[in-house]
Amino acid sequence: MDTQEQELEDIELFQKHVSDRFTELSSPPEDDALLSVSWLHRLLDVFLCCEAEFEAILIMDRDPSQLSKPPFDRLIPEFIERAVKALDICNAVANGVDSVRHCQKLSEIVISALDQNPLGDGHAKRAKKALLMLLSAMNLDDKEGTHVKATERSWSFGRRGVNKEQIAGHFRSLSWQVAKNWSSAKQIQSMIYNLVAPRGAEASGLPSPIYTMNVIMIFVMWALVAAIPCQERNGLPTHFPVPKQLNWAHSLIGLQEKIADEWKKKEKKGMSGLLDELQKMEKLAQSLIDFTDSFHFPGDAEKVKEAAANVSELKEIFGRMDQGLTPLQMHIREVFHRIVRSRTEFLDVLEKGSAPVL
Repeated sequence: MDTQEQELEDIELFQKHVSDRFTELSSPPEDDALLSVSWLHRLLDVFLCCEAEFEAILIMDRDPSQLSKPPFDRLIPEFIERAVKALDICNAVANGVDSVRHCQKLSEIVISALDQNPLGDGHAKRAKKALLMLLSAMNLDDKEGTHVKATERSWSFGRRGVNKEQIAGHFRSLSWQVAKNWSSAKQIQSMIYNLVAPRGAEASGLPSPIYTMNVIMIFVMWALVAAIPCQERNGLPTHFPVPKQLNWAHSLIGLQEKIADEWKKKEKKGMSGLLDELQKMEKLAQSLIDFTDSFHFPGDAEKVKEAAANVSELKEIFGRMDQGLTPLQMHIREVFHRIVRSRTEFLDVLEKGSAPVL
């Protein structure tokens, strides 16, 4: 098998793996609901696997000068630029996980107050106060809800002309902060801008996996922003064009449509995010607010029993968050590190490819 045939086979295999991975994501088991903490872990794993395979196809055992010629002299810098924007989103989403953790802590107060037998008026009042704070935290404007106090942008990296020493120094001082005027919605919009599927001969060559990886990166960042409280999500795109005829795209498009439909519903209500645990927590909090509002010792037996069942469900959600949120934040950082490394390797390739032959 010659080099070109091997390349085409590798590309076809990569696209099959992308299709298989997103098919698995689109049919999660009952205990792994769409946009739950555990599902987001799986999404990030899919990104890491696809990125590693993509990088192997594009860089491994390849003459760097090939990637400095058209159309790669345009496609790779565009990919790098999107990667930088993805790093900024990783920062913002990692901050957003802290907002989710704040909601989790308030739910713990509610559980502590209502998980009593017998339940007294004082317990109900304490729970009501925490519930009101919880619902308020869930419905804060994105600018308020991210708890960011930084006044200046901590950019992940400069946009152009940054050398490796500057990159390494900036990475060591990464503060995971974004500015008050930064918008996750606009960041996603800028990643989608100018994203065009390859046509003609390019559709079956190396430009194809570059486009595929661009779409995967945008989808993953978009899903994270939709799920987790994130700064300035007003106007978050609910659609980005992916040709349906692409063999790997069917499941990804299906997921995109499901998430977009949910986002449109929640955006009108001002909900803090589509994270499955947050949505369930909000419903339980609304029900428990009604209960505590009208409770007087000893309370209606049927209503007390119903409230106890809601508290039990809230405890289960709290447990899932307690186990999953810190690892999720670490997983986001792992993705950040991978994108940093990948970006550096692509910059190396571009530098070697454009170097004069001595």
